[in-house]
Amino acid sequence: MKIQGANAIVFGGASGLGAAVARRLVADGATLTIADLQAEKGEAIAAELGATFCEVDVTDEAKVEAAVATAAEQGPLRISVTCAGIGWAQKTASKKGIHPLLPFQMLVNVNLVGTFNVLRFAATSMLTNEPDEGGERGVCIQTASIAAYDGQIGQIAYAASKGGVVGMTLPAARDLSRDFIRVNTIAPGLFDTPLLAALPEEARQALGAQVPHPARLGHPDEYASLAAHVIENQMLNGEVIRLDGALRMPPR
Repeated sequence: MKIQGANAIVFGGASGLGAAVARRLVADGATLTIADLQAEKGEAIAAELGATFCEVDVTDEAKVEAAVATAAEQGPLRISVTCAGIGWAQKTASKKGIHPLLPFQMLVNVNLVGTFNVLRFAATSMLTNEPDEGGERGVCIQTASIAAYDGQIGQIAYAASKGGVVGMTLPAARDLSRDFIRVNTIAPGLFDTPLLAALPEEARQALGAQVPHPARLGHPDEYASLAAHVIENQMLNGEVIRLDGALRMPPR
């Protein structure tokens, strides 16, 4: 699918990986809607890029549906990218106490249920599109994590939520294949996002040094480059692509 002239929406597009995708899509000629819970940042980026902004919690059915409808008002919605997510670190059980249920439920609700919520509304909108010149109605990209495969000590909630995103990728692609809609997931490793920006520089360097090659944190624009390729490469469907510099996370 060509990005030039396409209509796209990016959930979680106000910062980090999502903001990089937003900038890349606009640079490549897409019309864009940014959906995010961070209203101030989202409005600023939307103004910078000439995009539309919607304040959205991905777990809220009505708001996700409304954001997709807003995007579709600008033309057939062809591209949906979901980067929204949260993190939490705690062991299942330890001398410090048992893992509370609420944060586990919250991570699954935002990272997995929220991703599905976006997927179902975006795909429903895409069903109404006429196929483009390549015979496609739309492309949906989701964000997992290598923690889905290599979850570390204390990452049980995060790994479970991202593992669910990995697990639904193929059946979603199969569900939508006859309607000419592709579904793929990117599983990034250690990336230089706001989550890691709060760490001391020494800690950031140590994390990057764990990566076999290149021995550094990933840049958000590298994620965006892969997202753009996934959109444009018609044979990529039902895939989960690790973007991690050959990193396999150790237990801790």
